[in-house]
Amino acid sequence: MTVIKRGISRRRVLQTGMAGILATGVAPLIFSRGAWAQEFCNNPTGDTVTFGLNLPLTGAYAEEGADEQKAYQLAIQHLNGEGDGGLISVLTPTALKGNGVLGKKVAFVTSDSQTKADVARAGATRMIERDGAVMITGGSSSAEAIAVQGLCQEMGVIFMAGLTHSNDTTGKDKKRYGFRHFFNAYQSGIGLAPAIVNEYGADRRAYHLTADYTWGWTQEESMKAATEKLGWETVQAVRTPLGAADFSQYLTPILNSGADVLILNHYGTDMVNSLTQAVQFGMRDRQANGKDFQIVTPLISELMAKGAGDNVKGIFGTSNWHWNLQDAGTVAFTKSFGAAYGTPPSQAAHTAYVQALLYADAVERAGTFYPPEVIKALEGFEFDGMGNGPTLYRAEDHQCIKNVLVVRGNESPTSEFDVLNIVQEIPREEVAYDPAMFGGDLGPAEPVPMC
Repeated sequence: MTVIKRGISRRRVLQTGMAGILATGVAPLIFSRGAWAQEFCNNPTGDTVTFGLNLPLTGAYAEEGADEQKAYQLAIQHLNGEGDGGLISVLTPTALKGNGVLGKKVAFVTSDSQTKADVARAGATRMIERDGAVMITGGSSSAEAIAVQGLCQEMGVIFMAGLTHSNDTTGKDKKRYGFRHFFNAYQSGIGLAPAIVNEYGADRRAYHLTADYTWGWTQEESMKAATEKLGWETVQAVRTPLGAADFSQYLTPILNSGADVLILNHYGTDMVNSLTQAVQFGMRDRQANGKDFQIVTPLISELMAKGAGDNVKGIFGTSNWHWNLQDAGTVAFTKSFGAAYGTPPSQAAHTAYVQALLYADAVERAGTFYPPEVIKALEGFEFDGMGNGPTLYRAEDHQCIKNVLVVRGNESPTSEFDVLNIVQEIPREEVAYDPAMFGGDLGPAEPVPMC
């Protein structure tokens, strides 16, 4: 048997050693279903298993990444039987026991993706090849998620995406080894459009400022399609670079554009800055076309709302989850996170925590870390108790189908954390869609590449 040492590229060993093995006429164990323990990437043979946390700890989405890191660490504590157990007792159905995963304690390594796709891919590569990560998770940018998901497909390592909202993640760029719990831009569009048309009227003219990468493109596309279907007109759409601190050059043309709504397809620090500067430009105090000018942020988090302060009051958006929901899962997670860190969790923290548990539960149900079997355990999995209502991990595209929230900036907050109100909880049936509409191909699960 070829012995592969940690720190040496297993792919390189495979390339140089497999020819000799095949020459003997003896089939290598990678082709034997019963040989999982020896022949797949980073199979944990000791008493621990390593998760790779790929997080934007610097860059435009760093605040989201920091909250994700807290949530992953909390999830790992709960998986290892530490703390109050969090959502382990709330997930239904579940195979988790709170004694690790298949009896192995969970360890983790981290990498700062810097909110950059190439850095995220390089970090994931290091954690797989150097640190022996059996699963990669994290990210707060769809560009990161798509890059890392592609890498994990190549290396035969499951990727449990963190915060990624582009339609492409589980659309044209979907992969067999990638799974997304977070909702997508299309769902934001069809969920949010009726609410803002009802509030502001059907006779509106919208101007879009859009983050210039995959998420922004699909968010803009989804919002345009959903609002135009209900009578709105799109005046113009302008792309802005990720991480731009000053949006004044993009805001000035809006004043004379004939638009009466500004849709900010921005996230993280970019959304905080662009919304704040739009308010400073007087946009919330002006009239256009005989109407009060309005601002909409299609995707918004508690962290962004808190950062925007008074500027977010009354602003509509959508969220994947909110800590103020009253279901058992939300209450349990908010209690655990609050006790550990002194603040309510964000939607980024929530999806990070849930993804870690869902992977671990799938491994327990499969009875092995062998990725094709774990994939089968996740595909088509129906579960509840995680805070989003009954949820389906859809087999066709690995997209979770669950309830979506329409939220609005709280006009009368009672604390620094009471920044968003839930306007509507849209049932999953109303935001479901045909997975074929975005194209793409999951690709095969077997044979497993050697990393």
